[in-house]
Amino acid sequence: MATAGTNLSSFDKASLPDSSGMRFGLVVSEWNTEITGNLYQGAFQTLTDNGTPAAQITKIEVPGTFELVYGAKKLCEQNAFDAIIAIGCVIQGETRHFDFVCQGVTQGIQYLNVKYDTPVIFCVLTDKNIEQSRARSGGKHGNKGVECAVAAIKMGALKKKVILR
Repeated sequence: MATAGTNLSSFDKASLPDSSGMRFGLVVSEWNTEITGNLYQGAFQTLTDNGTPAAQITKIEVPGTFELVYGAKKLCEQNAFDAIIAIGCVIQGETRHFDFVCQGVTQGIQYLNVKYDTPVIFCVLTDKNIEQSRARSGGKHGNKGVECAVAAIKMGALKKKVILR
């Protein structure tokens, strides 16, 4: 497993850019709320612990993981955020629905990153069972929401940079 031996919550706070002036959008799936709630808390706490005022973090909820793309698109269209985090959880079942949802949301978020000038961070767990999701949303492997908030801060800073050649 790619997560084995990795703590998703580990990062060097001193190496992060200042996020006090940044705005973040968090789009959270209402499906598997035990998991997505933990991921959201990890992301929100990491953003605020690293200087982002809570008032500069916008949360919107969507019914399921597939709908994260539309929610993130609506935030991208506002052009008001330095980065957006799409938070969801898909647990493999007995049908191919898992494959279609995972593929659709992955491609949708990829498309948003190409189409808009706002980075959209992929914070979607795609696990075989609920135990794996729990381990990655605050359990023994840490919290993917923390890792994604770190990525959002870094990408938000990249968005603000002017690259001169």
